[in-house]
Amino acid sequence: VLPEHLHAIWTLPPGDHAIGIRWGLIKSGFSRALPKTEHRRISRISRGERGIWQRRFWEHQIRDDADMTAHIDYIHYNPVKHGWAKRVADWPHSTFHRYVEKGWYGIDWRSTPPQEPTHIRE
Repeated sequence: VLPEHLHAIWTLPPGDHAIGIRWGLIKSGFSRALPKTEHRRISRISRGERGIWQRRFWEHQIRDDADMTAHIDYIHYNPVKHGWAKRVADWPHSTFHRYVEKGWYGIDWRSTPPQEPTHIRE
């Protein structure tokens, strides 16, 4: 989770393709929890939208283990890429810390940017 965007990797139940519904529930729950202090355009008010979220989201179906690893690495490095942290370990709002606890990464993992996986859009 970053101040201006987030990334997530999900595994949906077999036959379930309702990713849009899930994102909608996350966005609406988050929005309802925030104080209503932002200025909203009439178009957003008429749609019942807050000015917090963009209307779209991008999805990518993970193809194989290498693709999964590339996307996890990309997500973990994202706070450094966007200037929110100097090191991956410095960003507190990341699953990176769980990966370190499990021994999957060292605390000083990735001093250089990983190769960006294909199909990433922010």
